[in-house]
Amino acid sequence: MNKTYVLKQKDVQRDWIVVDAADKNLGRLATQVAQLLRGKHKVTFQPGLDTGDFVVVINAEKITVTGGKLEEKEYYDYSGFPGGLRITSLRDQLAKHPDRVLTHAVKGMLPHNRLGRQLIKKLKVYAGPDHPHQAQQPKAL
Repeated sequence: MNKTYVLKQKDVQRDWIVVDAADKNLGRLATQVAQLLRGKHKVTFQPGLDTGDFVVVINAEKITVTGGKLEEKEYYDYSGFPGGLRITSLRDQLAKHPDRVLTHAVKGMLPHNRLGRQLIKKLKVYAGPDHPHQAQQPKAL
C-alpha cells in the first residue's frame, strides 16, 4: 500500500519570479500572481501550507483596466474616527501609489487568515522597471 507524502515547510523549494505588468489587465494579472504566491502551479501544492514562490512585479504604473473603472472604482480608507472616511478613485491611486493597486487586488484573492498574511509578504510590487532583487536571480514569467 502506498503512503501519501506530506510536504513539510522546510522542504518547500521557493523560486523568485518577475512579472512585467505593462499593458496587462489588473484582474487577470492579479489572479496569476495570486496563484504563484499560493503555489497552485506546483505538484507539491497543499492548501494549508505556504508552498508558493516569491513574486516581483515591475511596471505597476502601466497596468490597464477596462470600461469606466478608472473613474468608478474606489478605494476606501477609514481611520476609525467619525468623518474619517477617505475615498480615492483608481486613477488617483495609480498616480500616487501604483503598487498598492495590485497589492490590494491580490490580497483579496488570497485566504483571509494567517496563511494569507504570510503569503502577501512574498509579493514585491514596484512602479517602475527596476527592482532590488537581482541577487535572487529571478526568472521571468
